[in-house]
Amino acid sequence: MTRPLISLSIPMYNEEGNLDYLFSSLASIINECGDCRFEIDCINDGSKDSTLAKLLIWQKKLPQIRVINLSRNFGKEAALSAGLFNARGDAVIPLDADLQDPPELISQMIAKWQKGARVVLAKRAKRDEEGWFKRVSAKLFYKIMTVMSDVNIPENVGDFRLMDRQVIDVIKSLPEKNRMMKGIMAWPGFETEVIEFNRPNRMAGKSTLGFVKLLHLALDGIFSFSSVPLKIWMYIGFFTAIFSFSYGVYLIQRTIFMGVELPGYASMMVTMLFASGLQLISIGVVGEYIARIYAEVKGRPIFIIEKIYDHEQ
Repeated sequence: MTRPLISLSIPMYNEEGNLDYLFSSLASIINECGDCRFEIDCINDGSKDSTLAKLLIWQKKLPQIRVINLSRNFGKEAALSAGLFNARGDAVIPLDADLQDPPELISQMIAKWQKGARVVLAKRAKRDEEGWFKRVSAKLFYKIMTVMSDVNIPENVGDFRLMDRQVIDVIKSLPEKNRMMKGIMAWPGFETEVIEFNRPNRMAGKSTLGFVKLLHLALDGIFSFSSVPLKIWMYIGFFTAIFSFSYGVYLIQRTIFMGVELPGYASMMVTMLFASGLQLISIGVVGEYIARIYAEVKGRPIFIIEKIYDHEQ
C-alpha cells in the first residue's frame, strides 16, 4: 500500500533568519512520521533578502523541499493560494515559516485525518502574549464575522490546519481574486476536528502584518463574505428618510399654527453635515464592493510563478 503524501505549504517573505530552525524541526518531524511521505512546498513571495538562496542550499540537504518562486511580492494570501494550487499531497498543511505554527502538531493532525477527519484545525488556546488592543480587536472581528457572514470562520484559528485533497480541490475551484484565505478555507465545510495549542514567539525577524495590513484583511473578510454592509446602509437610508419626512410634516404644522421663525444656523449645519457624512460612508461601502467587482472582471492571475525548483528535476 502506497504511503500517503503530505504537502507542507509554507509562504515566505524575508524569512532567511528562520529557515535553519524551520527545516531542522521539519526534518525531525518527517523522521517521526515514517508511515507518510512529505513534500515541503516553500513559496518565496518576492523576498528581498537571501531567502531564495538559502532555500536552494537547504534543498540539497532535505530533498523533500520544493521551491515555488513567485515573480514578485503578491502578499501572503496570494502566496498561500499558490501553495495550495500547486500542492500534490493527499493532504495539505499550510504553516508559517516563523515556527509560531508548531511543527510538533503535524503528527497529531495526520492521526486525526487518518481516522476520518477531512479538516483538522489548530486553534490557539489563549492570546495572552498579545497586547490588549490586538486581543480585543481580534475578538471583535470574529464576533462581527459570525453575525454578518454565512460562513463560520473559527475563532482563534489561523492558516495552520490540515485539509484533505477533496477539500483542496474545492478550494482550487473557487475563482475569486480577492482572497481572504481564512474564509475561503472555511467555506467548503466537511468533517472537522480541532487541536488546541499555545502559540510560541517568532524564532527570528518581525511580523510584516502591522495594524494597517490586519485592518485590510479584516475588511476583506467582511466585504468578501457578507453583503450585510450594503443592507445596513439601505436600512439607515430608509429610517433617515422616515425621520426627515416626519420632521418635515412637523415643521409644516408648526408654520401653519405658529408662523415662521428665523431658523437656527447651527442646527441646520449639523443636520447637513451629518447627512453628508452618512452619504459619503454609504458611497464608500458601495465603492468597496464595486472595487472588488472590478478586480474580478479584469481576471488577472492571483499570482505568477517565475520558476519551480524541484529536487526531482
